Amino acid sequence: MSSEVGSICHLFIKQKHGSSMREVEELNLKLFHGIEGDINANSISPRQVLVVRHEDIVDLEIPVGELRENIVISGLSRESFIPGSLIIFDSGSAIRLTFYCEPCKYVSHLVNSLKIIQYKRGILGVVINSGTIHVGNNVEILTGKFPAIPEEPYERFLSLIVKVPSGRVVTYKQIIKFIGVDNSYMRAIPIYLKKTSVDNYPIHRILDSQGYLIKYAPDQKSKLESEGIKVLDELDLLSNSNRYFVDINKYLYQDATFYLN
Repeated sequence: MSSEVGSICHLFIKQKHGSSMREVEELNLKLFHGIEGDINANSISPRQVLVVRHEDIVDLEIPVGELRENIVISGLSRESFIPGSLIIFDSGSAIRLTFYCEPCKYVSHLVNSLKIIQYKRGILGVVINSGTIHVGNNVEILTGKFPAIPEEPYERFLSLIVKVPSGRVVTYKQIIKFIGVDNSYMRAIPIYLKKTSVDNYPIHRILDSQGYLIKYAPDQKSKLESEGIKVLDELDLLSNSNRYFVDINKYLYQDATFYLN
């Protein structure tokens, strides 16, 4: 494990959908939540904060804030600024860097090709210690503090489902939050389930977004009941057959420490 020291150049917050990034002098980081008042704050998301190297912004010749970043830091080498590193601020607050922020349509107008911005749009992170950070504060980055989180959404999906404990469930909607992808990935989950069902992963703990059992998990009802989960049923008037569901308010897996492991 190695360390480097840098400093905060700029801070930004986005407070609601449709609004632009607002530059500020300080941000309040909240444990297992993200930036207080920011639209992307979410206890189970790996995308709570976007951190960018100032050197990459200069290299790309893009104005600060245009990458939708929250924190711009100068003085860090590309070798230390990698997923799995830990950023510690003067206040004691800390961010675990999770994975590179992928180039997307929101920044495509800034460059001639999205390939130019690959690995330079910054790294996403989760807050693992609370505190207030200010422009001008020093930061320390420690490499090798955590294992790297897979870049591929399917690999993150696999990492998630093996950590859902017996007696708990996750929904499609929640999976999207956990693995840090756009809502459009909802249609990819059935594909993931079909790929995974032959490898003995515990996909019986996955429900659709309303809490209903899914057709991709064999013997799902009996497997859930064997783990102490009460499976309820109701009559589906369209098919004149029973539909099975789980009270997700009672059994939902919502471990905010997921990205500490």
